[in-house]
Amino acid sequence: MIALASDCLVFQMANGESIPFSADMISVELMGCSAKSFDREFLRQATKAVFHYFQHELGRKTVTVDEFAGAIEKALRGFKTSPPTSPKPPTPATVESDLFRIAAEVAGEGELFFFPRLREELRLQLRHEPRLLRFHGLRGCAMRLAGARRWTARCQGLREQIVAFLRECLNAEANAKAFDLVID
Repeated sequence: MIALASDCLVFQMANGESIPFSADMISVELMGCSAKSFDREFLRQATKAVFHYFQHELGRKTVTVDEFAGAIEKALRGFKTSPPTSPKPPTPATVESDLFRIAAEVAGEGELFFFPRLREELRLQLRHEPRLLRFHGLRGCAMRLAGARRWTARCQGLREQIVAFLRECLNAEANAKAFDLVID
């Protein structure tokens, strides 16, 4: 029987074969976004650290390739890497939404589907972090929801309800920053 060098671990392959490796003999290949996040020297040091962990901390002489790969993955996940940052696009000064279009999207469904869709539109627009948020087409929207050809008291009530709803939604949104809201 051949004695194992003190700086080696025996790696058990998936096919049942066992091969001794030292920390310097192991190379790690990464794929995907992580490959760009770590340089070769960092990976070499991380591999040595995981090797040391198995050999000295756990006192192991053999380790499976899957165990070692899992430990490397776990160690690398501990380093919060972010993908290369690209310059943030400029914040738009004004973001607009068409209330009449939203009412048309839920045509026939009425207020039951209109208000959740309006909240969804508001949240979508808030992601742009605008300085001015404008909802236009209020009159046509109220008339469409009421099913009216002329302005009625029901249209006026819906108009007020839409404005109040938008204000309530803005107050409820935690990420709503200082900006102006225009509803016309």
